[in-house]
Amino acid sequence: MSRSTTLPSDELIAFRELQAHLDPLFRRIQANTRRAPQTVVVVPSLTLDREVLSKIAGAHHYEERLLCMLMLLRLPRTQVVYLSSQPLDPAIIDYYLHLMPGIPSGHARQRLTLLHCHDSSPLPLTRKILDRPRLIERIRGAIADRDWAYMRCFNATDLERSLAIRLGIPLYGCDPARSHLGTKSGSREVFRAAGVDLPDGFERLNEEAEVVEALTELKRRNPELRRAAVKLDEGFSGEGNAVFSYDGSPEGGGLAAWVRRELPERLRFEAAGETWERFSDQYRQMGGIVEEFIEGDEKRSPSAQCRIDPRGQIEMISTHDQVLGGPTGQVFLGCTFPADGEYRLEIQAAALRVAEVLQRGAVLGRFGVDFVSARRGDTWRHYAIEINLRKGGTTHPFMMLEFLTDGSYDLDTGLYRTAAGQPRYYHASDNLRSPRYVGLTPNDLIEVAVQHQLHFHGASQQGVVFHLIGALSEFGKLGVLCVAEDRQGAESLYRDTVEILDRESRAGRPKPESAPHVPRHFLEL
Repeated sequence: MSRSTTLPSDELIAFRELQAHLDPLFRRIQANTRRAPQTVVVVPSLTLDREVLSKIAGAHHYEERLLCMLMLLRLPRTQVVYLSSQPLDPAIIDYYLHLMPGIPSGHARQRLTLLHCHDSSPLPLTRKILDRPRLIERIRGAIADRDWAYMRCFNATDLERSLAIRLGIPLYGCDPARSHLGTKSGSREVFRAAGVDLPDGFERLNEEAEVVEALTELKRRNPELRRAAVKLDEGFSGEGNAVFSYDGSPEGGGLAAWVRRELPERLRFEAAGETWERFSDQYRQMGGIVEEFIEGDEKRSPSAQCRIDPRGQIEMISTHDQVLGGPTGQVFLGCTFPADGEYRLEIQAAALRVAEVLQRGAVLGRFGVDFVSARRGDTWRHYAIEINLRKGGTTHPFMMLEFLTDGSYDLDTGLYRTAAGQPRYYHASDNLRSPRYVGLTPNDLIEVAVQHQLHFHGASQQGVVFHLIGALSEFGKLGVLCVAEDRQGAESLYRDTVEILDRESRAGRPKPESAPHVPRHFLEL
């Protein structure tokens, strides 16, 4: 879905002309952010491969991830137009608007326009919008001044480019013509150009015979290799990954024949219910890679976020340690910020080298770089494994932290500090999930939060923020961000939150009980 196709030359010219407005617009807004009369059109479409996306429970609710962009309404002259496939529960919107510091929620609500497609089909949101010309006219009508407007999205494909052209506003995101740099194959090529370590492997593969050849050659190069990863080029959240085990492989000749025979049975998929037939068909269509599966007695999965702004300047945003799950630990579940102090500056340095290559490739906007890190003695060795030219699971937690605290990232230490200079840590998850949560409505969640002080407290700049609230009732799935003054406090707050939700869902309804074990100053506000 993210691959770029050939557009008519007049559309490409129109898009380039629109994009040329981003730099001067960005400079005007930066010059006086609070007074700039901007309109931000948020299109949180997950315009990704439908087969891969279908493996994620409640995927259509991931449109709610970008509700963190509503926090832009704390800027008194900013308008936000937010699109979604289905109407969003008013309780969810109220929840976000009441989080904003310094702005009455009613004032913010007047500057928010919510538009919906009333379409629950699995088509990408952007496709649904393009199929509704009257909706496009309503979006255009909600933009006060197109000279001060731009579009933001989860990821940028041909569909988002076409919508930007139809709306007549620039797209603050990577040109789809450069989307190949964010595939698994393109990532490996960028890593080599940046001079950062990456797993031994092969890219730009399509056919089963190429996979067999790659798996065979990896084992020949490294006879001690135990496993290899086979990944779809455009997999999402680890769901397009699989692992091949060499256990029992022949030591002499016949390795290629053994791999060919064993491949359909030995490949273990991260996505539940995946089959070899379906996976191999997708592999032929979109391509993929084969690479060494990094082993280690102690392994971590750090990531880094960077941004290249319309002026071409690189900004380091954050580092995280990802929390992964799934059969072989490749599915994104959540993250902790910042990454471990033993190596976060090393991750930061590697990510900045990658950013320099992407800058030369005219990439624009936020992107993430994922690593696998293995401890070798007293040191860590880091392997870059993927570039995400889009917003991801580590994007919205950090954006919420910034919006709620008005702090900044300290490049010298890799820490985030509030405006008062105090460090902040967090534990965040997109997959707080339990069958017992099914049936809990947004209002039920808010009632539980009120009863147990599960809020973000502006005075202490610590606490709990929920997201993916719309997925709770149907899928028993929820997102949560727990912010505290140190790592232990954030993890403790997360455990307390899970304990409360589990207890209240067992009870069937919220009950007044004693407050959770959170720092005393939370309870004294």
